[in-house]
Amino acid sequence: MTGAPASAAGGTGATPVRGGKLGAAAVNQASLWNIANLLTMARLVLVPGFVVLLLHDGGYDPAWRSIAWAAFAVAMITDVFDGHLARKYDLVTDFGKIADPIADKAIMGAALICLSYLGDLPWWVTGVILFRELGITVLRFWVIRHGVIPASRGGKMKTLAQGTAVGMYVLALTGPLATMRFWVMAVAVVLTVVTGLDYVRQAVVLRRQGRAEEKAAAVQGAAENAEAALESAKDEGQASRRAGTAGTASEGARGPERVAGNRGAAEAER
Repeated sequence: MTGAPASAAGGTGATPVRGGKLGAAAVNQASLWNIANLLTMARLVLVPGFVVLLLHDGGYDPAWRSIAWAAFAVAMITDVFDGHLARKYDLVTDFGKIADPIADKAIMGAALICLSYLGDLPWWVTGVILFRELGITVLRFWVIRHGVIPASRGGKMKTLAQGTAVGMYVLALTGPLATMRFWVMAVAVVLTVVTGLDYVRQAVVLRRQGRAEEKAAAVQGAAENAEAALESAKDEGQASRRAGTAGTASEGARGPERVAGNRGAAEAER
């Protein structure tokens, strides 16, 4: 969906432009109920359903865990498609900006906590991953006034590794596959820590640059204000001098008149 119909926008519909992307008018008409936001909402709705499926019958029934894995897989797939659709068709909304990362962390956090609760995954692994995800979110808001920390290739690899590892833990695997999932989760934890430290480094650099630019702008603004004040003072001084010169000339012009008047008064007295 691309938003409101043409009749709701004063009779002008959205026309596709290059590459199938919508024009600026369509962006303004983008509805909350577009396909990208609907996928995000579906992922949010899947979270409680996934928890129920994973913990059903004590959390150890292979059949129910397979169904829970399917729900988790659907959530991961919608995570890829909703962002892609929002960017490609200009369906980015304020709701999507807020709800999309919440949905991502909700499904991953629910899976990690449930797996640790069931004893399948050490609590410290869950703690490291959740601390990193929440910490980076706070960090982004900390530096948002100075700029946006872009998603790195390492961050995308981390997301893929986490999703794969958690999905393997959701399934009731045994034998070599159970051993493999341990190593996949180890890779995910390493990427989680390394990319988290890299985000911290980027945030510190971005904040320093932002503060330096703010100071430079403040100094430049003060200099411009001082220059403007000096120019204003010069203009006032010139106006005062012009007014003084005009006053002197006026007094000079009235001088002969006063002399003639005095002569007339003297002759009248005679």
